[in-house]
Amino acid sequence: MHQIAILGAGYVGLTTAACFAKLGLTVAVSDVNVKRIDLLNEGICPIVEDGLPKLIMEGIASKRLSFISDNLQAVSDADFVFLCLPTPQGVDGVADTSFVEGATKQIASHLKSGAVVVTKSTVPVGSAAVIQNALNRPDIAVVSNPEFLREGSAIHDFLHPDRIVIGSNSAEAAQMVSDLYKILGAKIIITDPASAETIKYAANAFLATKISFINAVAAVCEGVGADVLDVIEGVGSDTRIGEAFLKPGPGWGGSCFPKDTKALVKIAENAGYDFALLRGVVEVNEQQLERIVGKILTIRPTSTTDFRVCALGLTFKAGTDDRRDSPAISIIHRLLALGIEVHAYDPTVSKGPHADDLDGIVLHESAEEAAQNADAIIVLTEWPEFKSLDPINVGKFVRSKNIVDARNLLDADLWRASGFAHVGVGR
Repeated sequence: MHQIAILGAGYVGLTTAACFAKLGLTVAVSDVNVKRIDLLNEGICPIVEDGLPKLIMEGIASKRLSFISDNLQAVSDADFVFLCLPTPQGVDGVADTSFVEGATKQIASHLKSGAVVVTKSTVPVGSAAVIQNALNRPDIAVVSNPEFLREGSAIHDFLHPDRIVIGSNSAEAAQMVSDLYKILGAKIIITDPASAETIKYAANAFLATKISFINAVAAVCEGVGADVLDVIEGVGSDTRIGEAFLKPGPGWGGSCFPKDTKALVKIAENAGYDFALLRGVVEVNEQQLERIVGKILTIRPTSTTDFRVCALGLTFKAGTDDRRDSPAISIIHRLLALGIEVHAYDPTVSKGPHADDLDGIVLHESAEEAAQNADAIIVLTEWPEFKSLDPINVGKFVRSKNIVDARNLLDADLWRASGFAHVGVGR
């Protein structure tokens, strides 16, 4: 039975580890964050991801999944080493691979001959060669195996993938990695490392493009009096287009889209191509943040200095506790900078000590509590519990009945019938 080592106990690393253990493989996960490893060994999942805590518990119980804080111990007997390490955006716009390169150099002399090093981290095109050079081991192959996991449905995406991409200059190593996924019965694309690395960036860039496109169309709809939901149905019914990711909202964010779109623009620039289309996608996303802020400013009387907003949702999407590059946070910070008081609720955030990104925001334990004396409510994350809010009940708490639904989540007719001035996106 193959032994797998996974370096990095973050979102990608934990999902990959738990799912491989479910498939019957033996997996050791290593991370420099000792506190996180201690929590995992207690069966406590440090991130919000549907189904992941259960899989971790099952993996530990079966003894197929273990957690340690020593990279060298993790890789000593491993047939495969998956690099699931952070690649934050560098100052030049390209992903910073220092964590990946540092770990590679650390483990190089401790790998057994014939092991395969697999990159799941999103890395710049050409990184497979950089990792191979860092290893300086001709007996160790490097494979690019990018992840396509959506936060909130990562377990499903891993176990039921649309495709699995494997890039390597070694046909034997590519086949070995392919065999790990064979049980899933998914389409497997084997290519060269540069193509595999480009596929990851291109996929995320295209999805971001669809969101920016429909947000721009929503702006047109508001100008001409069209309903973007009907437009989406008409356009998305075309099988060449589809409705996926054609949902207007406050803009895209998270750990991938902002970083990967800017990285691809820079990668293209370094390759001699001006990716003007993708630069436009990023610009439209910035415009969308301002458009949502503008909807609040339209409500605020110009003469008042006492204006309170209830913000529902802080994460970049529902189903996760991830607030990295969250459009909700960006919009709230813009409101705070304008002197607007913001009270907020998110099911993944509690009162008490919190991160710097929440500075200035008054946190509450429920939507109703956050709505107390609000002059406007703004829905920023599509948590299902917000959709089920009773407008009559909420109306008892607010100071003024204004609601900006930046996700088009609510039943507009129901809220209007309850006396709220409802504003959506592209409606």
